[in-house]
Amino acid sequence: MNSLLATVITLAIAIGFLRLMDFFAHRGWIESRLSRKLIHIGTGPIYVLCWLLFKDTPEARWLAALVPLMIVVQFALVGLGIMKDKSAVDAMSRTGDPREILRGPLYYGIAFVLLTLVFWKDSPIGIAALMMMCGGDGLADVVGRRIPSPKLPWSREKSVAGSLSVFFGGWGLTALILFIYVSLGIFSGPFSRFLLPITLVALVGTVIESLPQKDVDNITLTLSAVIVGLFVF
Repeated sequence: MNSLLATVITLAIAIGFLRLMDFFAHRGWIESRLSRKLIHIGTGPIYVLCWLLFKDTPEARWLAALVPLMIVVQFALVGLGIMKDKSAVDAMSRTGDPREILRGPLYYGIAFVLLTLVFWKDSPIGIAALMMMCGGDGLADVVGRRIPSPKLPWSREKSVAGSLSVFFGGWGLTALILFIYVSLGIFSGPFSRFLLPITLVALVGTVIESLPQKDVDNITLTLSAVIVGLFVF
């Protein structure tokens, strides 16, 4: 497919998914915390699968990166109060304060831009880092708040259930996307050779996410996945 057309389709799908979650949260059909996490979890796999629409040309990664970049700009404008978008604030903030978007959601979008430009379809590292951020960090809050389990001794705001969801969510989502890419011949197989690297990335990412830090998991978890990925992939 023509890369410009692929960009338009990717943008339309991404905005459609974001607006759907915004609409659900704004109408009160789902709580804002849940909509925020559904956006966090779902955007990454959708975006990375849309990479398959792009031709293998030098400009493709730059055009693909325009999609999260435009969304990052929107996040920044809403967070700074320059653009009014109550639906987006309801969907992506915990308390209704637009400035919250300038932390986790903004870091999330920036990570998408950088990982697309640096790794693209040339390496599974970028995909692994994005899927750990989406499936790992995204599921931690959802599962941790719904399944009673002991708190971590070194991080009283995080739980055993949340940490297990980071590992299995990140591992599972990474494995699924890489399986698709291997099946399509984008990454050379067999798929089994990726299982140990995925496990190591997920294990280190789980440890990093478990640390007592706030609003920077999108940075620390993603960065740890990249660093480990450079050694194991």
